[in-house]
Amino acid sequence: MTNDPGETFLPEITGGSLGGHRDHFAGLPVTFLSESVDAPDKVAWLLYDEPDVIEGEAESDLPGGLEALLTRHDPALVRALAISGYGASHAPGVLAAYADRLPGLRSVFLGLAEAEQWEISWIGQGDITPLLEAYPRLERLEVRGSQGLELRPFAHDHLRVLRFETGGLPPEVVRALGASTFPALEHLELWLGVEEYGGGATVADLEGVLSGVGTPALRRLGLRDSPIQDDIAAAVAAAPVVTRLEELSLGMGALTDRGAEALLSGQPLTHLRRLDLRHHYLGEEMMARVRQALPGVEVDLEEARFEPGEWTYVAVSE
Repeated sequence: MTNDPGETFLPEITGGSLGGHRDHFAGLPVTFLSESVDAPDKVAWLLYDEPDVIEGEAESDLPGGLEALLTRHDPALVRALAISGYGASHAPGVLAAYADRLPGLRSVFLGLAEAEQWEISWIGQGDITPLLEAYPRLERLEVRGSQGLELRPFAHDHLRVLRFETGGLPPEVVRALGASTFPALEHLELWLGVEEYGGGATVADLEGVLSGVGTPALRRLGLRDSPIQDDIAAAVAAAPVVTRLEELSLGMGALTDRGAEALLSGQPLTHLRRLDLRHHYLGEEMMARVRQALPGVEVDLEEARFEPGEWTYVAVSE
């Protein structure tokens, strides 16, 4: 098993036995409901929400899956759920309704859909705020896909990992995150994506996140997969949140020499343990400058895409 997302930043989407996505979540093996296990608290249970939106079936399979799971196993031992299907738009409301019956739930993944079956931009989501409100002791929430995704500003005392894997993260969601309060949050990762697939967040939309006011415990920040990565890098160079970080990711996007120059000209980054710039458009000279300026930092400069005259693109969009 590779490093678990939420402990560090991984390049794009990692494959596994489940197809286009990892087969572990929250450090636990993702397990089908039909499988027999001796320790139900040591797996992440794979359940389904929308079964087939292509055929117009809008009803959720999730209540049936939850009933079967809670019949077979002690509800207090259900620690992690990974919701798959062609979308997870019903999941926040359904899981909120089951909160009293899932007292041990600590980790939720919404939208674990295989890339071979369903593009990331097609994965349906809904308003995730009710889920967070219903589970005040939730420690980890990961969301894949952003079609229909909504979030209202909120406060959550126990969330430690919050990740959004999208080809376009709605600017409204980015602003809501910046207006929220997460006193325990250690890892925040946003795949910002492109406007064509629901993204389009600006530096102004990221102001709350970059201030760090609502995230006093933050140690790993990922602002990834953006076509305006240069502008984001310039904002990060002066952002208050950076001084407390151990890892920073500006990878997967269209970072060029201009953005790297802004980083090197801004506040010191020598306190970082790791700087992830994978999938970038830096020239050889700039890559050498970055390495030289940060001798004690693990700098990931893999997947250099620089070709004079060629257009830039993000790693994940559709």
